[in-house]
Amino acid sequence: MKLEPIVISLLDTDLYKFNMDQVIFHKHTDLCGQYYFKCRNDNVVFTQEMVDEINAQVDHLCTLRFKKEELDYLRSIRFIKNDYVEFLRLWHPIRDYVTVGRTDDGKLEIVVDGPLFSAMQFEIYLLEIVNEVYFRMNYDYETLKKSAEEKLNAKIKAMNDGVYTFRFAEFGCRRRLSREWEDVVVRRFAQETNNMVGTSNVYLAMKYHLTPIGTYAHEYVQMYQGIDSIPLAYTNHFAMRDWYDEYDGDNGTALTDTITTDLFLLDFNRSMVNNYTGVRHDSGDPYAWGEKMIRHYEKYGVDPKTKLLLFSDSLDFDRAQALYDYFKDKTKVSFGIGTFCSNDTCEKALNIIIKLQYVNGRPVAKLSDNPEKSMCRDTAYLDYLKRSVDFRLHRESRP
Repeated sequence: MKLEPIVISLLDTDLYKFNMDQVIFHKHTDLCGQYYFKCRNDNVVFTQEMVDEINAQVDHLCTLRFKKEELDYLRSIRFIKNDYVEFLRLWHPIRDYVTVGRTDDGKLEIVVDGPLFSAMQFEIYLLEIVNEVYFRMNYDYETLKKSAEEKLNAKIKAMNDGVYTFRFAEFGCRRRLSREWEDVVVRRFAQETNNMVGTSNVYLAMKYHLTPIGTYAHEYVQMYQGIDSIPLAYTNHFAMRDWYDEYDGDNGTALTDTITTDLFLLDFNRSMVNNYTGVRHDSGDPYAWGEKMIRHYEKYGVDPKTKLLLFSDSLDFDRAQALYDYFKDKTKVSFGIGTFCSNDTCEKALNIIIKLQYVNGRPVAKLSDNPEKSMCRDTAYLDYLKRSVDFRLHRESRP
């Protein structure tokens, strides 16, 4: 079964890829990274035919270049700088950096290995490809699309009937049913409701004149673990310092849980609290996290109602509404919703990730506020990172 090209534009990715890459381009071009694929679902089998199709799609991806109108659009984003856009005029995905295969029992294996400013760009493109290949080749696609349309109609009705009153950004690139379906979802939410504030998908933001949404991901903080001169328990400090230096207070929603939120808060001091417009939740109990962040703002004399809590952890629309009802009178609240926008069908969506695992040959890890979301290929290093975090927390929390 031969599919049409899945990725047709290098803008068909999350905004935060460009945000993070711009910092790397300006400050850390010496870093090299290795990314590994993982499917968290049980009993998912990728056939050799699927793997062959994924490889063919990656071959096509690596023929793409940024078009003039796409570069001009990136220039129009207020915090994207001209020298970085000129770099993207020259940049393209390099096929030699990506290896795709399968184990004898049908587990998909993907490794991306190359300069970090280039390797990091593959993640979203590859996840888009893997999802669409899997769902088109494993199911009747028209049946999936029909069930997704029924659920989308119900969501839009609930918004227009006042059942869902919160505002959200569509974060569905990486888990989408297909490029075609994410386009439909974004267009219809934008045109038929007043609830969607924008999308993380830069191509669709350009196409439908929407706000592109995104700041940075866990990999951005993780990469500082691979820099020899930076103590492991202080990577949030250096990551946020570089981010502020790059964006001068613009583009400022901080991700708290890369090496636990408790450690993040040690570096989220008065200066950073004032410099960043808000924080993003991506693991652990969202209610406990939100209350913790409100207390942290109040500790520094900051009115929580002037700051944003952005929730993005495995949200569906009912969970988002419940969080909105709980926090709406305490602080600004918004949501990033992915799978339940772009791949809500009669079949279970894939929970697939591609995570940074090595920088300059050194292991790196995400600890998370949920131990089940931690990922590291080197268990000895993960244990060492945990001890480093615990040591600093213990030392700096003592009276």
